Order: sequence, then C-alpha cells, then structure tokens
Amino acid sequence: MIDTKDRILDAAERLFGEQGYAATSLRHIIADAGVNLAAIHYHFGSKEELLGEVIMRNAAPVNETRLAMLDRFDAEASPAPAPVEQVLEAFLAPMAEVAACHPQFVKVMGRMHAEGLMPTIIRRHFHTVVERFHQALRRALPELPEDELMWRVHFMTGAMAHATCAKPVFEPPGYATEDMRRRLERLVAFLSGGFRAPALAPEQAEVTQ
Repeated sequence: MIDTKDRILDAAERLFGEQGYAATSLRHIIADAGVNLAAIHYHFGSKEELLGEVIMRNAAPVNETRLAMLDRFDAEASPAPAPVEQVLEAFLAPMAEVAACHPQFVKVMGRMHAEGLMPTIIRRHFHTVVERFHQALRRALPELPEDELMWRVHFMTGAMAHATCAKPVFEPPGYATEDMRRRLERLVAFLSGGFRAPALAPEQAEVTQ
C-alpha cells in the first residue's frame, strides 16, 4: 500500500508535469492525492520543499551514477584528464534510464526549464554535481577561456532540455521510435564538437578619447 508521503509525491509529480509548478496549488495536490493540507505541511513544510523532494527522489540516483562514471573515466585516463566526450557521457547517459522508467519526471524537468526555475533548482539540489563536472570540463579543455566555457555550458543546458523534453520542429526520420539512450548518444557527439570548437577571438576594447 502506498503511504501518504508517496501519494503526495506521486500527485505532485503528475500535476507539476501536466500543469507546471506555478499553476499547481497545494489544494490541487491534496485533492489529487486524497490527503489533507496538514499532511503536506507535516511531510514537506511547503510547496517549494515538496518540489525539491519530487526532483531528488529521481535525480539522486542519477547523480550517484554520474559521479561514479566520472570517477571511473578519471581513473582510466589518469594522469591525463578524462576527454570531453567521456565527461559529457558521464553527465548525460544516466538520464536515459530515468527517462525510460519515469517519463513523468522528464515532463516535470521540462516544465521547470520552461518556467525559468532551473537556476534555482540547480543551486539548491545539483550544486555539488555541477561543480564537479565543471571542473572536469575545465581540465579537459584547458585552452578554452572560462567565459567561453560557461557560454558553452549554457548552450548545453538548452540542448539537453530540447533533446529530452521538446518535440522537434523538423522531425528526424525514426524520431518516434528512437529511445532516449540513442538520443543522448547523439547529443554527446553534438556537444563534444561544440565544446572542442575554437574559442571566439576576444572583442576589441572600445577606444575612448
């Protein structure tokens, strides 16, 4: 039998994915879960904390796998840094399993990206993992200026959201039947080329009289 906390989490995940975070009230969640408001306050305290637990019950195992893969790739490449392709594989490949097993969670993350909530979510729940992968990319691409690296990480997050959550404007052949693992393999290949591209020349400083 599903306990009260899991019923609330299941209802919140479903409603956040279907309606978005802003459009989903606690009253919507308690009606869907068949509980009272006191139960949400007891188990979670607030809507924001509830969202955090919805995210982390799926993301925590993904992050553990990410770090384990990166540790392995680092050890295999030592004393050289792990190449950018492996850094990206370690970050993206673990998403395939959760996408296959929990498609509703993918919808939630897509909604969070669309609503502009991802920066806050990353700071609160993914800071350690993001920092570790930033360091790995920094080691893999020592010639890339820091500002250019950060722009490319920014572009990567947009590509991830489109690859996992969005329907293509121009649908590739076989899109409807291709699984998420293969799609993320394509994304790794695409992003690797982008990260390895030469940096833009610095802008010329404006000459003042």
